Amino acid sequence: MALSAHITHEVEGGPGGPAVGAFFDVDGTLIAGFSAVAFLRDRLFNGRMSPRDVADTLLNGLRFQLGRVGFSGLIAATAAWLRGVPEQELEELAERIFAHAIAAAIYPESRALVQAHRRRGHTLALVSSATRYQIEPLARELGIPHVLCTKLEVEDGRLTGRHVWPTCYGGGKALAARALAREHGIDLRQSYFYTDSHEDLPLLEIVGHARPTNPNRRLTAIAARRGWPVRRFTGRGRPGLGEVVRSSLAIASIIPAFAVGAIPGVLNRSRRDMVNLAITAWGELGTALAGIRVDVRGEEHLWSHRPAVFVFNHQSAVDALLICKLLRRDIVAVAKQEVRKNPLFGPTFAFAGTVFIDRFDRQRAIEALRPAITALRQGTSLVIAPEGTRSATPHLGAFKKGAFHIAMGARVPIVPIVFRNTLDALPKHGLVIRSATVEVVVHPPIPTDDWTPDTLDQRIAEVRALFVDTLES
Repeated sequence: MALSAHITHEVEGGPGGPAVGAFFDVDGTLIAGFSAVAFLRDRLFNGRMSPRDVADTLLNGLRFQLGRVGFSGLIAATAAWLRGVPEQELEELAERIFAHAIAAAIYPESRALVQAHRRRGHTLALVSSATRYQIEPLARELGIPHVLCTKLEVEDGRLTGRHVWPTCYGGGKALAARALAREHGIDLRQSYFYTDSHEDLPLLEIVGHARPTNPNRRLTAIAARRGWPVRRFTGRGRPGLGEVVRSSLAIASIIPAFAVGAIPGVLNRSRRDMVNLAITAWGELGTALAGIRVDVRGEEHLWSHRPAVFVFNHQSAVDALLICKLLRRDIVAVAKQEVRKNPLFGPTFAFAGTVFIDRFDRQRAIEALRPAITALRQGTSLVIAPEGTRSATPHLGAFKKGAFHIAMGARVPIVPIVFRNTLDALPKHGLVIRSATVEVVVHPPIPTDDWTPDTLDQRIAEVRALFVDTLES
């Protein structure tokens, strides 16, 4: 994408084909922080670690940092804790931890970099000292087919408490990369390796394009001596004070926005005038304070046919702010029941006419939507996320039928709004909004006059395919 050209231009302008390898370290390179910490946190908070386990973990980590024990010793201690654990249980745990913690830690910049290598047809591989349980969900998310990692021994579906030699650490990463190169015809002299650690020097030295990424102090010094270009990503990790302040102001700006809206509302004795100005003001003020820029393609389709049912892919909590900026007036939104409980957004959204639905009670959800249908017939457009909830990743979830039933019943068009990268600004479970340029594609209105109950599933599939194609383009 053009928005990430400063990150990907080298790859885009270089040779293509599977003979070029792209090797990626994980912790500190593709994600902010350490994947192992998410697993330890889960074990601790769920009562699966005793005080002695915690003490042993801290002591082993300290010994490793001080050079008193090697990586093999560290992984041996970790593997011992897992003796007898069913492998399936660990795989299921890995998926849950990825969705709740690791997915939100993926650097937007690294995602763009991986996509650039994939577009060039390069052979992609994760190469990490972590175990496959920590990183395979990440590899699937990023579309990286090869995973080179430290392996734990499994017998009869259970972990034995031992690891497989050699570990994928230091020189072990170079051994694993050479083996993959022999198997798949990769020319290491044309290949790339991205890492943050000086401990990966053996692999950095055998590729043609060593690319220190978010490097630690020692790797930064080595890169300077050897002339290796350094990349630093800021899209994740610990936010700065400025970002915290900007986020707080952006969220709180809903209050002055409604205060401004109250002026014409009182003068004209019109609740709709008040809400229209309030949502317009919040969309403009909130995005400006948060540092969110919006690049819209097909903006004319936001206005060409109203009323309409606007449907969007729900990636981030900032989607509500963006919808206000884009649609501006004469809209009714649909939100999950849980939003009503929010002390700030619950009352303001309710005053704006938002319809709150219970996602787990279909009959009550249908009843709750009746006012929205009435408003639609009176000229007010409806806004709804057909996935029903936010995604932890850019991948599109299944579409529920409600929005499409309503559009068909009211004989109004469906207008698809595709957010390509709102996760860059605020991932699911995130608390601080990052400055970002959000790409928006608005597709032409889709008439529903000839839709019937018999063809509805097909029509929904066609609309969803439009979203998928746009997200992948």
